[in-house]
Amino acid sequence: MSGTRRAVRSGTVRAGLLCAALFACLAVLVGVRHGTPLPGDGALHTWAVGHRPPVAQALARGITATGSGIWPYLIVAVAGMIAGRDARERLRTVPCALAVLLAGQLVRDAVMESFARPRPNPADWVAYASGYSFPSGHTTTSALTAGLLCWAVTRRSRPDLARTTCVLAVCWAAAVGATRVYLGVHWASDVLGGWLLAVSWLALCGWGLTRWRQRTAGDSGTAPRDGEPTRAPSTSARPSPDPPSAPAPPES
Repeated sequence: MSGTRRAVRSGTVRAGLLCAALFACLAVLVGVRHGTPLPGDGALHTWAVGHRPPVAQALARGITATGSGIWPYLIVAVAGMIAGRDARERLRTVPCALAVLLAGQLVRDAVMESFARPRPNPADWVAYASGYSFPSGHTTTSALTAGLLCWAVTRRSRPDLARTTCVLAVCWAAAVGATRVYLGVHWASDVLGGWLLAVSWLALCGWGLTRWRQRTAGDSGTAPRDGEPTRAPSTSARPSPDPPSAPAPPES
């Protein structure tokens, strides 16, 4: 079992590094082209503008609304409660999960302000949008939320329930990102950048948590099982018996 966990963690780190490298390449392309659409952005935008029946627009607005506001924070808070085994542990997992989400959004804001990429023509929008375009905020937030929920259910739920929840969470995050292009408020490369940034950030946070748990376990002298908090070794040891006293010398 420990070998499987190590393989999963190693695969997560490799996936995070790959996504970080791809995001860096994408960011360089956006910067070099001064924010103009990348190959494929224009074609997808034109297709979306030409295929917008009223029912599809209403559905897309409903889906995209779940990718911002209070919904991601509620989902992540529930994920933190699922990840904790008891009330004491939930007091740690809920704030930590919310901190990962909030910090990831701050990183996305910093990247967005750095590149200041213009959005598509506002005349093509069918939803409200503000700020710059790269990377997509709704996409990044929903992907972070889905990743944290997947982490929680795989940590505590049954394997079959965890797989179903992970599939639904990933499909939801993908749908939120797709609606940003469909509603005309983002380029496709903005959405791709949001997905890559979210996976990179989650992998970095997971790696940092693993390192912290290993260091804590090393300092305490115990190796915690997966999903268990580190406990210091017990100091209540029985006192050792006094050594036998040496025999008294014979009297002269």
